[in-house]
Amino acid sequence: MERAIEQVRFYKRPPAKMKRVAAYARVSSGKDAMLHSLSAQVSYYSDLIQKRRGWLYCGVYADEAITGTKDERANFQRLLDDCRAGQIDLIITKSISRFARNTVSFLQIVRELKDMGVDVFFEEQNIHTMSADGELMLTILVSYAQEESLSVSENCKWYWRQRMKEGHMVGLRRMFGYNIERGVITVNPTEAAIVKSIFEQYISGGSTVGIARALEASGVPTVSGGKWNDSRVRDILKNEKYIGNALLQKKYVADHLTKRLVRNHGELAQYYVEGTHDAIVDTDTFERAQRRIAQNTEKCNVQKPTTTRYPFSGKIVCGNCGKRFGRKTTHGRISWQCTTFQFEGKSACPAKQIPEPTLMAVCCEVLDLAEFDERVFAERVSGIRVTAPNELLFTLADGRTETKVWKDRSRRESWTDDMKEAARLRSIEKWRDLKNE
Repeated sequence: MERAIEQVRFYKRPPAKMKRVAAYARVSSGKDAMLHSLSAQVSYYSDLIQKRRGWLYCGVYADEAITGTKDERANFQRLLDDCRAGQIDLIITKSISRFARNTVSFLQIVRELKDMGVDVFFEEQNIHTMSADGELMLTILVSYAQEESLSVSENCKWYWRQRMKEGHMVGLRRMFGYNIERGVITVNPTEAAIVKSIFEQYISGGSTVGIARALEASGVPTVSGGKWNDSRVRDILKNEKYIGNALLQKKYVADHLTKRLVRNHGELAQYYVEGTHDAIVDTDTFERAQRRIAQNTEKCNVQKPTTTRYPFSGKIVCGNCGKRFGRKTTHGRISWQCTTFQFEGKSACPAKQIPEPTLMAVCCEVLDLAEFDERVFAERVSGIRVTAPNELLFTLADGRTETKVWKDRSRRESWTDDMKEAARLRSIEKWRDLKNE
């Protein structure tokens, strides 16, 4: 009898797919103790994931010195991007408050991860987001975390307001003309000389725009590293801290979630404290600057934001630099000019100014109107782009566009009888001043 040989095939189980696991850690402060805590968390999660059979270590994403109520956390955003790229199956984190204290944004993130098949495990609460009752529990717990964040925020606000009431300067981190280290304010001699020069030039008749251009041309750095402009110069001229005093709580945090600072227009109490630090300019110089600012404000009739006063505000865009055109009044003549040209000069943007009567006339041609109607213009024109010298591209509310070319008026045509009379009176007044001298 022949020997029968039968080949037996044994079933070989396919290798189990490794679960790709990452961890997220965060501390709320940059202090040494907190940074040590962050280092400990990173070591703990690295060890935990790498020792677990069936888990593939994908790293620990960690952020420091960022509050959980904000969404700018760089490594947290990187973690989400990696999840969207399909590189992670499970995220481990200490608690719900490590992710966010905002209920809405938290649930949006959790649901997005859940839709991608990414589970999140919160150790303190012992909750998996992929479990059946996970979302209900998370909604309740994150709402509690949000209220806890509000309570902490209100306690901090109360503490700082009490400090202000007692005359302590709080929240001042940097200021042109001063060195500020550990709450101690000392005069910076180099920057202080520039501050004095700004006040002297302005009191002597200089403009904030002209002063800003001179500082920018001289290469003087600002305290934040940006460019000098008329707003920065005006802020220096109006800041009482340059006479050694401090108005506290000029701004306040409107929302504990966004941490957005808004200007205090009387919603909260303000505290004026004298002699908080060394002055750079004397009180008389400061008051003279304030009087000139008030005179210029009254002369320009600045009562409320331009965007609520004029029909063309926010509508005209410069084709050269992309900035908006602003309204300008010169000796009674009203025109619209690119704000870059106005504040930084022709070298920054060569865009021409447009007389307001010319602008209205061109709008009447486009809209087929006998005379300019502000209401019709607001309803039918979405925007105007200055595409070339003397050329305007209108974008209408119905989606259509129309290009119009306008012509410069001669000097004789542009001068009205009222303007001629005003110029004559100015000449007479100037002659009298010279005669009196």
